[in-house]
Amino acid sequence: MSTPTRTLNDGHAIPALGFGTYPLKDEDGITAITSALDNGYRLLDSAVNYGNEIEVGRAAREWLKATGTDRAELTVQTKLPGRHHDYEAAINSGMESYDRLQLDTIDVMLIHWPNPVTGKYRDAWRGLVELQKRGIVRTIGVSNFTAEHLGHIIEDTGVMPAINQIELHPYFTQEQMRAFHAEHGIVTQSWSPLGKRQAPYEEPAIADAATAHEVTSAQVILRWQVQLGNVPLPKSATPARQVENLDVFGFELTGDQMAAISALHREDGRLFGGDPDTHEEM
Repeated sequence: MSTPTRTLNDGHAIPALGFGTYPLKDEDGITAITSALDNGYRLLDSAVNYGNEIEVGRAAREWLKATGTDRAELTVQTKLPGRHHDYEAAINSGMESYDRLQLDTIDVMLIHWPNPVTGKYRDAWRGLVELQKRGIVRTIGVSNFTAEHLGHIIEDTGVMPAINQIELHPYFTQEQMRAFHAEHGIVTQSWSPLGKRQAPYEEPAIADAATAHEVTSAQVILRWQVQLGNVPLPKSATPARQVENLDVFGFELTGDQMAAISALHREDGRLFGGDPDTHEEM
């Protein structure tokens, strides 16, 4: 199974669908991540605050060695936590992630949340720019940033983030942020792309499309994500579900089906109220 890629504004490419690793840890986590790699995933999403960079790095290294796959075929990304938003702390944090992953380079590093109350995300971004200059990190981006936050870091450094990873699912479609990203050449990654415990599998717009295409509701949602131009990051420790989640490139939703799913958006659709203007992640 071959996954298409998306070209980033820095010239590098990432798979059009990735594997979320939260909260996969310890030996069970390594087993699940290895299974995902065996099943065709080539983008692994981690974070300092997931506490699993060691497991992600070990699973990736052992899988690459066992299969003889070229390192360049695999994209591993991680995220800088809020407590490391000072410039020097951000650089040190990136070096610590590099040491935990042990993959020669960090393919993608994102700022996990802007934490605007402390207001140090500008310093954190300058730290990521420096890590990129040093060759520790290949691609830099952010997560959960609003258009205002993005504007500040772009103005400060002149460096455009390649990625913004945001909450995005049928109940929270992020239309304005997607438009901003498209205008500025930023790729949208979707966390909780299926909606977690609130996944709208039974909504007629989704269930009817699943019946029409002879696929599952989860596949319909992930296909909706891909057709919007997003890079969804579903997580599953179940091998059969991993295969199912990745198998969304063999059918296409109609314009009406896409519109019906997007119409499920709710103004209060956030999963836990994680408003980037107020949420603090340390």
